Amino acid sequence: MTQTDADAKPEKQPKRRTGPVTFTKQVVGELRKVRWPTRRELITYTIVVIVFVIVMVGYVYLLDLGFGEAVTWLFGLVAAG
Repeated sequence: MTQTDADAKPEKQPKRRTGPVTFTKQVVGELRKVRWPTRRELITYTIVVIVFVIVMVGYVYLLDLGFGEAVTWLFGLVAAG
């Protein structure tokens, strides 16, 4: 049985490493493409994140409190029975 070109596995070429100078130039080039937020946007995003974290902390606290009370109640039933 012969192997066709479609069945043949492509030869893997070892990837060449980028030198530090080229890497630095590429990083600087990519950072110039970034749209940096304005001061007002940054403050708004920060407030949104802080509010979200506070809400999530409250939610987890209430879940923890509820599960803690449920486990305490369950242990009370088992101990009394």
